[in-house]
Amino acid sequence: MKKIIIFTDLDGTLLDTHTYSFSAALPSLQLLRGKDIPLIICSSKTRAEIEHYRMKMKNHHPFISENGGGVFIPKKYFTITFSDSKFLVVQNRKYDTITLGSPYKDLRTVIQELREQGLPVKGFGDMSAEEVAALTNLSIYEALMAKKRGFDEPFVFEGDDAEIRRLSTFIQSKGFTVTRGRFFHILGNYDKGMAVSILSELYKKQFGEILTAAVGDSPNDLPMLQQVDMPFIVQKPDGSYDPFLDLPGITKADDIGPKGWNKAIEKLLSLFRPSG
Repeated sequence: MKKIIIFTDLDGTLLDTHTYSFSAALPSLQLLRGKDIPLIICSSKTRAEIEHYRMKMKNHHPFISENGGGVFIPKKYFTITFSDSKFLVVQNRKYDTITLGSPYKDLRTVIQELREQGLPVKGFGDMSAEEVAALTNLSIYEALMAKKRGFDEPFVFEGDDAEIRRLSTFIQSKGFTVTRGRFFHILGNYDKGMAVSILSELYKKQFGEILTAAVGDSPNDLPMLQQVDMPFIVQKPDGSYDPFLDLPGITKADDIGPKGWNKAIEKLLSLFRPSG
């Protein structure tokens, strides 16, 4: 039987949009742990934030931070070697890390240049922890973790469609990309899909045949969903699905955030449950 590998977004998907709780997803989280099915967090959140939630969820698997900017693999997680990897693998005490993202300082330079172009953007790097907490409903401690950026800068911008197009064109002219989740994000020429592809290849080398699935809710999840065998999306807080994610073959979970996530995992596992 193929080894199942699951990738998941956090905000608005596994975590409640307003409370950041994952309690509604606990039944499926426990089921995945019991079946030893890898759950890889793939989020716009920082390494520090994801480590915080991995500890809460008792998750020991690799994770992907800042929309694909960093791939963090716990030491000795894989028995295979990385010697033939086409990406630079940096080793430290805790992780083997593959970096796809651009330096954060370069992103901050573009944020400043956008303002000079008359586009009033405000990034997390322009905000105090208190401002980030008020904007996101995070605690001050969590807001400080959210500000520990490495490869991706979330920012707010309230322009109209024409101004958004101008903003996107300017960012692209500087060699970067822009995506949207709860906030706008400026990042390098990578995405969640690239990071998912790298980890999927490593899992194939480790286990042979695998089946990949992913759960998301927003446009920045699209590259991740496109890379897997079985994509799922959950409902937004208003009960709708993001129209940008209307992919062929996608499964729409019939609930919001972590409740929808729980149903998506139940649906996925039911397809591989032995009959009789």
